[in-house]
Amino acid sequence: MGWLFYTDGRVKSYADEKAEITRLCTFEGDTRKTDLVKACKVGSTWYAAARVTNRDGTPVEDVTYVSDPDGSITFAAVFLTAYDDGCWGYKDMEESAGPNASRAPLALIELLSDLKDPDSYARDWRQRCREWASIPNYEEGDKIKLAKPVTLTDGSSCQIVTATHYRRGRQKRRCYRIEETGGLVRLSKATLSGSELLSSAKGAASQVLAEYLAGRE
Repeated sequence: MGWLFYTDGRVKSYADEKAEITRLCTFEGDTRKTDLVKACKVGSTWYAAARVTNRDGTPVEDVTYVSDPDGSITFAAVFLTAYDDGCWGYKDMEESAGPNASRAPLALIELLSDLKDPDSYARDWRQRCREWASIPNYEEGDKIKLAKPVTLTDGSSCQIVTATHYRRGRQKRRCYRIEETGGLVRLSKATLSGSELLSSAKGAASQVLAEYLAGRE
């Protein structure tokens, strides 16, 4: 399915988006009904877990999912969203179709029904979500080694860094001190995949940042 944009201005806020995702995941037919179990927004993408039940109480038979003990099945849906000239739009995909966006929280993944096919697109998608969730959130002072060197904008590279922060106004933002040069760099979460914790130095304030700023004076 392609993108669908609403031109009537019905979706303008986070609450509007969640209400629309809920509506899209809710359906009642003659024999089955679908209800939203959980919805999470990561960036501009919504991840949803939807439960399907038979109205007569019999187990749901499906080629992809194993019925849960109560006879229902719960699957994941991914909604890419965007605003274009003030109009909100979405593109949806069920997990078994192999969506690229794969940052659903583990709390949502754990709600999903088991899969029948060990080699399905859905299993691969769930594994990518788990791998994303497993990337550490390093604490202040943690010294880490990246899985591979990162090339910086000036052509240099770094691989061993220490977690610290800087402030922009009232906001505290994560950055990393480069071991070799003492400079600071921002790293995406994806860059931290496969990284190794070399040492931990928990603290309320950043000594490495203080040293860096002192050297700039």
